[in-house]
Amino acid sequence: MFRFGDPTCLYLLAILPVLLAFYIYSNYRRTQRIKKYGDPELLKQLMPEVSNARMAWKFWLSFFAIALIIFVLARPQFGAKMETVKRSGIETVIALDISNSMLAEDVQPNRLDKSKKLVSKLVDSFTNDKVGLIVFAGQAFTQLPITSDYISAKMFLDAINPSLIASQGTDIGGAINLAMKSFTPKEGVGRAIIIITDGENHEGGAEDAARAAAEKGMLVYVLGVGSPEGSPIPSGTRANDFRKDKDGNVIVTRLNDQMCQSIAQAGKGMYIRVDNSNSAQRLLQSEMDKLAKADVETTVFTEFDEQFMVVAWIALIVLVIEILILERKNPLFKNIRLFR
Repeated sequence: MFRFGDPTCLYLLAILPVLLAFYIYSNYRRTQRIKKYGDPELLKQLMPEVSNARMAWKFWLSFFAIALIIFVLARPQFGAKMETVKRSGIETVIALDISNSMLAEDVQPNRLDKSKKLVSKLVDSFTNDKVGLIVFAGQAFTQLPITSDYISAKMFLDAINPSLIASQGTDIGGAINLAMKSFTPKEGVGRAIIIITDGENHEGGAEDAARAAAEKGMLVYVLGVGSPEGSPIPSGTRANDFRKDKDGNVIVTRLNDQMCQSIAQAGKGMYIRVDNSNSAQRLLQSEMDKLAKADVETTVFTEFDEQFMVVAWIALIVLVIEILILERKNPLFKNIRLFR
């Protein structure tokens, strides 16, 4: 695969047609001036050392060298290469509740979309950190194994919706247990499990799981999305139509503040309420910055290998040849017809 690192420099190629037009015009003007003095063939015999071919060669070599220099400035790149780089960062596994109650709109645009935007901004703030994604409702599964590929993380994040899990509920304990298995074996690195949920229909076991994670050095942070006052859950079929229970009553989902706080306390992390402001984002980022960062050597593929040096050498050789070619015929090479 081939590309240019700075393709905007290729616009400089526009000067080449200008140079060519100037060269053709100069030759025309020179021919017209010579005709004023007499027959061109006769004048050619009177000036045996003048070589039109040599001047043409010098122009075309200069023309080619300028084109190569423009390609050098555009930084031609080809293929890929492997590099071992040292990074200093933390590891974070984000477990996102995707139960139907996360569609409630007491947080705009709704609980789930607000959570996804928060995670997206958190990923944007990462540099050398690793992140993994887990989704859960009545059960939990890994959406993205822990990685430094933030583009993939955001791509998988965009695809998250409640239809990914059929069984309803809020199995926070299962999500924490799965998160504990998701980290790398690297020692000395700060690890965080971020649970994003409204805490409704909590199935138990979450405090014990959070406590077990904290004992292994994995701090558990809980982001509670929603309001204690609650909100109905849109049915998704038409506007102002909400989910109802078996008796026909509109279901109102409420944020379980107390349960979220208990899990965060057991996990030695922090409970953060997510509302319509950006305060949760700032507070969470501040907590992540406190975690210990460890040096990690990672083998990565760099997208492209720089190849401009090859083109630069060719341009240099062409310029040297152009300089060595004299405009007048050299008696030492009078038998060589190439430059006559």
